Amino acid sequence: MSTSPTSFRTLDDLDPDQRVLVRLDLNSPIEGGEPQDNRRFDRHAETVRELADAGHRVVLLAHQGRPGRDDFVSLSGHASILASHVGRDVGFVPDTYGDAAIEAIESLDTGEILLLENTRMCEDELPEGDPESKAETEFVRALAPHFDAYVNDAYSAAHRSHASLVGFPLVLPAYAGRVMQTEYEANTAIAERSFDGRVTMVVGGTKATDVIDVMDAFGDRVDDFLLGGIAGELFLRAAGHPVGFDVDPDADLFDTQWEQNRGLIEELLEERGSQITLAVDLAYEDDESERAEVDVDAIGEKDVSFLDVGGDTAERYAEVVHESEAVFVKGALGVFEDERFSVGTVRVLEAIAETDCFSVVGGGDTSRAIGLYGLDEADFDHVSIAGGAYIRALTGQPLAGVEALKRE
Repeated sequence: MSTSPTSFRTLDDLDPDQRVLVRLDLNSPIEGGEPQDNRRFDRHAETVRELADAGHRVVLLAHQGRPGRDDFVSLSGHASILASHVGRDVGFVPDTYGDAAIEAIESLDTGEILLLENTRMCEDELPEGDPESKAETEFVRALAPHFDAYVNDAYSAAHRSHASLVGFPLVLPAYAGRVMQTEYEANTAIAERSFDGRVTMVVGGTKATDVIDVMDAFGDRVDDFLLGGIAGELFLRAAGHPVGFDVDPDADLFDTQWEQNRGLIEELLEERGSQITLAVDLAYEDDESERAEVDVDAIGEKDVSFLDVGGDTAERYAEVVHESEAVFVKGALGVFEDERFSVGTVRVLEAIAETDCFSVVGGGDTSRAIGLYGLDEADFDHVSIAGGAYIRALTGQPLAGVEALKRE
């Protein structure tokens, strides 16, 4: 198995005693107006702690929500959560680049950490724009002169061309933080590494269009696609089974995505059918609110919602995983948040953990199943915290934030 090096500078290249501006992604669920702790705080704490322990003056940028939405709140609550993960105090100032922010930045001592206010409260942050125009915004021009270096650790936001992500690398020496570095290396592995053995991709979740695009992009690099979720049913529909459409007339999970992707699904089945493994049974909730399963070939018409792949399918998928050298996961095989319908997702994750393979688990909430069902994250090579950026990486699309780091 061969690897290619990253093409941007990392924390290993950073000179000592710097005042560093660090972009994180602390975007979190908000309940009762307060941010909820999650994996992102723990991951980013590694970068923040390393910088503070090295004696740098560390100033943090992050966003939360979008203007007009309920989760668009101040970052004041994020500072204490981050501090608990870093093991150091994290100061907060309710300003981003005004006088209060500049005064707080200039007063920092070595090893101290400061979180600035929500970047999306700045008019210059949104909407997306080219790096050159973002570098000329008042936001960037006001902050940049107070720093020696810029570190982007926000891989999960790197598909956005916002001022805090693409503007600063044009006016400051730019580096990748540890999250950015590890996410980039793992999520581009399917394109940049060569594997001697079997490469498997597990695709599921509710956003069928995303995973279908991934299948189309990497059909020549993947030996086996194991399908579940919405995409799995749509492929079964294309194969002639009476599934893959909405039972509830008020729902819109299947029919729209079928219309959008039917041609590509049928083309993939025809051209790459030998690489695509479909479910042989599906699970649903019966009249007693229990898990029930039915063979795909025995379905006369779809009159229930299927919420997971069946047990036989889960074991077949596990067998493929056990024989693989590399496994990439994009999306859950069922509604794993409900234990009754966690069988497919958990069995595949267990098989990965049992197997000496290179593994990347990502795509929205899928990685949550690892902690939810008592699996050990250490048994996986990489558990991604990225959603949209992970998809773009898998489909070979450039990420604006990454491209900005690569510029000299």
